[in-house]
Amino acid sequence: MIIAYDRQSAVEYAKKWAFSRNPLYYNFDRLGGDCTNFASQCIFAGCGIMNYEPLFGWYYINANNRTPSWTGVQYLYNFLVDNLSTGPFAVETPLENLMIGDIVQLGTNTDDYYHSPVVVAIRSGKIYIAAHSDDAYMRPLSSYNYQKARGIHIIGARTEK
Repeated sequence: MIIAYDRQSAVEYAKKWAFSRNPLYYNFDRLGGDCTNFASQCIFAGCGIMNYEPLFGWYYINANNRTPSWTGVQYLYNFLVDNLSTGPFAVETPLENLMIGDIVQLGTNTDDYYHSPVVVAIRSGKIYIAAHSDDAYMRPLSSYNYQKARGIHIIGARTEK
C-alpha cells in the first residue's frame, strides 16, 4: 500500500532541528558530516516508515546499526530512486519541479555528490533549504557554491506488505 508523503511534517521537523541535534540520532558532524542523516530524519518525519533490509534498505536504529543510505549522499539517492519495496521512494527531477520536503543534492562536474539539503520553501521560483553540517534554515540554494545539483522528488512511501 502506498501512503502520501507528509511534506509539511518534514519541513516542520527541519525547522525544529536545523540548528540543533535530535538526541534520538547520532551527530555525524565529525564523521564526514551530518547532512544526509538530517535529510533522512526529515524524510522519516514525513513518512514514518523505514526499510529494515540490511545493506540496501533505509533505516536507523543507532549509530552502529543503520544502513549506508541513512547517512551517505549517494546511497540515499540510490535507495530513494530505486526503492520498489517498503519505505519512501522518489524520482530524480529538475530543480524547478521540486516541492517542500524534497531533497537537493549538490555535487561536482564529475558526479561526486556531497551534500543533501532539504527543501523547506519555494518562493518566486527560488529554493530555500535546511541542512546540517553547515547548519541552515531558509538558506537560499543560490547561496551555495556547487557545480551540479540534482533534485529528488519524494513521491510517497510503501507500507509493509
